[in-house]
Amino acid sequence: MRIYLSSYRLGHRSHVLRGAGGQALIVMNALDEFPHRLRNWERESGDLGALGYSCQELDLREYWHCEAGQLEARLEEADLLWVVGGNAFVLARAATAAGLGKALTESAQLTYAGYSAGACLASVDLRGIELMDDPATLPEGYHAGISADSLNLIGTRVIPHAGEQDAEAAASCLRAEGLEFVELKDGEDLLLGF
Repeated sequence: MRIYLSSYRLGHRSHVLRGAGGQALIVMNALDEFPHRLRNWERESGDLGALGYSCQELDLREYWHCEAGQLEARLEEADLLWVVGGNAFVLARAATAAGLGKALTESAQLTYAGYSAGACLASVDLRGIELMDDPATLPEGYHAGISADSLNLIGTRVIPHAGEQDAEAAASCLRAEGLEFVELKDGEDLLLGF
């Protein structure tokens, strides 16, 4: 699996994502706490459209109680999974309840790409991110019994928006605990498998 992570939207090396008529699935669940969670849909789909993708939303909540294999089948149709920013803990709960981590193990052809919360989701865990996002946020339909598990796709942690006050606090916390992490400033990106 190829992995593209950025701090905010598309970074400086986003040309590596250029597709030739490929299908992108956009995950907006990090914004589920907001009534107008799709308000940036045109912007997100426009960014990917400029790279050659046709876009559809993948709402992970639709896979919380579905039969085994349905999410895997949906991912099989796509070339790119684009996971947008918002609250990393809300996103992680949506992903955990949907079984996204397991589904991705069956999707070797897929490129995982995300920014901000979407980049954090790829991390080994969400340590430090509680200083940036509220882990107690539970949008309608969510409950505290749903684990906020990361996907552990990269074996380290990502701190997006490096240089901002809350990001600096998160980085300081991880440093104090001796934990590995990567900091990304807005505009920077991290590529694995390209």
